[in-house]
This record gives sequence, C-alpha cells and structure tokens, in this order.
Amino acid sequence: MPTVVFADIVGSTGLFEQMGDANASLLMNRLTGLLGKVFEEHRGRVVKLLGDGVFAVFPDAGSAITACVTLQSRFQSDPVIPTGGTTPIQMQMGVESGELVEIDGDCFGDAVNSASRLADLAGADQILTTQHVWDELVAAQRPLLRSLGPMHLRGKAQTSHIYRVEWQTDRDLDATAMGMSMYTPNVHQTLSLTLLGRTQVFQLTTTGITIGRSTEASLPVLDPRVSRVHATIRSRGGQIVLADASSFGTWVYFGNQAEAVALRRTECFLVGFGQLSLGCQIDADKAPLVAFEVS
Repeated sequence: MPTVVFADIVGSTGLFEQMGDANASLLMNRLTGLLGKVFEEHRGRVVKLLGDGVFAVFPDAGSAITACVTLQSRFQSDPVIPTGGTTPIQMQMGVESGELVEIDGDCFGDAVNSASRLADLAGADQILTTQHVWDELVAAQRPLLRSLGPMHLRGKAQTSHIYRVEWQTDRDLDATAMGMSMYTPNVHQTLSLTLLGRTQVFQLTTTGITIGRSTEASLPVLDPRVSRVHATIRSRGGQIVLADASSFGTWVYFGNQAEAVALRRTECFLVGFGQLSLGCQIDADKAPLVAFEVS
C-alpha cells in the first residue's frame, strides 16, 4: 500500500525572525535537501518541497517508517543548531497509508490529507501514524508503535486510531502484538499549561490536576463560562488524559490545526502542544484559553 509522509521543521517561522529571510532560506534548503536524500535512500519519492518540510511517497509502510526513524535519529545524534541559536532543529512527522491518485507528478487522496494533519498534530521529535500503517507493517516493526487511542483529525467525521512511533533507542520497546504499549508508566511526565502569559509546569501522576473556576483548582480560570471543576488532567497507563467535567464543554486544538476535538463529559489524550478553549470555541469573545505542551 502506498504510504505518505509529511516531515516538517518545528518553529520555522521563528527561525526566519531570528536569522533573517536570506540565512533562514538557505538553512531550509539545506534541511529539506537532507530530508529528500534520506527518503530517496529508503525508496521514497519526494513529491514536493514545502519550504519548511517535505511531502514524500513510499511504496510501503515499512520503508516510510524506517526513513522517518532514520531522520529523527540523525537529528538526535548529529544536531543542527542554527547560527546564533542554542536550540537544535527538530522535526514533526505524519505517516499514513492508502490509495493515491497521481496527476502530473503530484499525489492526491485521503492519505495525503491525513498525513499532513498528523504532522501538524505531532510534537517536536514525534512521528504520528494510524491504524492503517500498523496494519501494513511487518510484525517486527509493530512494537515500535505506541497506541494513543482514537482522535479526531481535521476534516474527518470519524475518529482515527493514532499511534506514536517510539524511535528513541533508549526506550524499552516491550509491547504487545496488538501495538498497545506495555512500557512501565512514566510517572515523571511533564505538562506545561500557560494562562494569560503565565506558565505552570506540572509533573503528572495518577492523582492529576484540575482546571476550573474554583480557587482551589490546580489552575484557576476566572471566567463565567468555566465550571468550578471544568476539567481534570491525569496520567493513565503512561498517557496524559484530559477529561471534561463542565457544563459548556472543552475544545482541544492540537498543534496548528484550526478545527478542535470537542469534549462534553468525554475525554481525549493530550499529545504534543496546542490550546484548550474552556466553555466556548476559540473564536468566541475573550475566550478563556490555556496553552498546553506535553514533554
């Protein structure tokens, strides 16, 4: 089954501000050239250079995952630090398998849309994929995939079962044959929440934290649209779970996606970064917004 990869450079806008247009453009060209070379070494075909990333197609899921892991590992072992900066370049990647339509060298189809949205959803150094890719992989590669459960991708009516590729060599890659993680739960997961310019960092455990209008909440949010105990966030089975307990709901905007996962007395996993809009959608007047980042 053809497999699509979108690989994007994290924070490219900030690089242009930091380095200037000319120097940042040279760096982007260098990096996208590296991405394309590695993909081609793993039987991939670069369909488009995206300015701050690459859109490529592979003949099978195994080659695509191997190429993505190779790239992430290379950026980890041989970091690229922009001139004048201190933070290494990081990548976020989305991988999806499915039928494609090719017209004049370009590729179209649901898999292309899904891979692009997965890349937007992924955090720095992350590779996200779906059940379709898990189904296509050989048994030896499936333990690399850690289930994050069902999530909504922008533009899709149905949820997609999302997996994160655990490519770091220092991870314990013990997993079940169904792709569900059997790692020892990480009791030191870090969640950063930013409200009105003030950031709080939480080390999550099973006891979790609360967000709400109550002054006793871990993160008090003083807005009439916010319930006294609006939502809870806790660690469960090695994942960070947001559970809405409010009257008006919680909208979760992952990464750079414009459409939200709407929660009303339901829950979802938090991965990467994004924003929580409490009691209303993000475009409402003075919406109470909480930025989040999982690390």
